[in-house]
Amino acid sequence: MLTITTCDDVSVGGEVSAATGGADEEPAAIRVVIADDHELYRRGMQVVLELDGTARVVGQASNGSEAVAVCTSQEPDVVLMDVRMPGVGGIEACRRIRAAVPSARILMLTMSDDESDLFEAIKAGASGYLLKDLPAEEVSSAIQRVHDGQAIIPPSMAATLLTEFTRLSIEQVQEFEGAPQLTDREVEVLRLVARGLANREIADDLVISENTVKNHVRNILEKLHLHSRVEAAVFAHRQNLLPADE
Repeated sequence: MLTITTCDDVSVGGEVSAATGGADEEPAAIRVVIADDHELYRRGMQVVLELDGTARVVGQASNGSEAVAVCTSQEPDVVLMDVRMPGVGGIEACRRIRAAVPSARILMLTMSDDESDLFEAIKAGASGYLLKDLPAEEVSSAIQRVHDGQAIIPPSMAATLLTEFTRLSIEQVQEFEGAPQLTDREVEVLRLVARGLANREIADDLVISENTVKNHVRNILEKLHLHSRVEAAVFAHRQNLLPADE
């Protein structure tokens, strides 16, 4: 069974990946950019995110163009991106940020539960899609999960997302069949991604470094012409790369 982390799975207090020089050192705060056209919302979210010290807001933007510029300059770990903003919208900004700062994880944060927005956001490279009616502490926890390599989708929209990507994968089967062959290790990593494991968990399972996992995931996406871990998970499911009982 294909596994995608949903908002209900978010738990408070997840560890933040960081290199530490000693046991007493605090993990580095997750560097966040907030892009939303409402200033009060941005300010309020910054206060919430920085309360426990696990996140640090390094920039804000009121539209998509500003978001691209801020992210290019600051190279954040995670971006909170509103879908609907004046001028360049969040989905187009997501595409541009993924091209300019590939390491950035993007969480689309919006009042819209339009399923077409969700589908387009994931295709644009978003790592998650959250509705603004979520409690602020759940948004903070979602940032930690996304930073650790999880994909986060509202439970009510997960089934539709899988249906749409299944349809897309059928239409593109010839393109996938012509893609460069994955190595045995890349196939192992892809299977674990499809099971919903984060990079750190994959590294532990395969006894390799987390950076090596990140390189394998990047190579997998490039070889298969995919844009996100969600698409990679659906591809693995459609190609029967998982055991029958999963």
